[in-house]
Amino acid sequence: MELDEVIITKAIIDRFCNKLIAHLETDVAIVGGGPSGLVAGYFLAGAGKKVVLFERKLSVGGGMWGGGMLFNEIVVQKAALPLMKEFGISYREFQKNYYTADSVESISTLTSRAVQAGLTIFNCISAEDVLMRTSRVTGLVLNWTAVEMARLHVDPLAARAKFVLDTTGHETSVVRLVQNKVPGKLKTPSGKIEGEKSMWSDNAESFTLRNTREVFPGLYVAGMAANATFGGPRMGPIFGGMLLSGEKAATMLLRALSSKSR
Repeated sequence: MELDEVIITKAIIDRFCNKLIAHLETDVAIVGGGPSGLVAGYFLAGAGKKVVLFERKLSVGGGMWGGGMLFNEIVVQKAALPLMKEFGISYREFQKNYYTADSVESISTLTSRAVQAGLTIFNCISAEDVLMRTSRVTGLVLNWTAVEMARLHVDPLAARAKFVLDTTGHETSVVRLVQNKVPGKLKTPSGKIEGEKSMWSDNAESFTLRNTREVFPGLYVAGMAANATFGGPRMGPIFGGMLLSGEKAATMLLRALSSKSR
């Protein structure tokens, strides 16, 4: 049978449009496809929640692909090993409390397991604004990243979510939108983004978990976005805190969803 190019095209357009329409209203919308976002999506989807992740780049994974300075190995501490086992990621002990893993295996496995758990990922889509109702974030305003990069005057579309999770890393993209455009203050000491501090791995790992929380009604932060929002230091190529932050964000959001449904 001869393959028909038009049927191939129709299949892609039909399936994609149906997938997008099905995710215009979700329990949680995650912005940023790094490790913390993927872990959060995995646990939320595994708990039966409707969750979608929007990644502005072509590939998900954030900074994990490159390991440290393009040496594609990452380090995780002992506290994160249960999550490595949960996802089936291989690791080796380097010395007490320091374990290494191949960065490509790590992020590709996180992505695959999250999608298999039910997380839907849309790549090359940017959140250019948020939906607001009475001082609460209620969703995202979306556009193609290519439109954003080309500075084309193309109006966006919107997606509603009960909660939004910002896992955009150093950029704190969604939190920055809320700070600049939404009435009210963030739940930070100054009411604004505190800003990321210089590298201090030990403090950064503990602060990442401490700072994983709601920063504005309807908006949570996890991973490096949490540290940058609340003024914590960067941690470098150790990723245990990122994984644990994603798990904590999922736990908090499941609790919030449960409260919201009552």
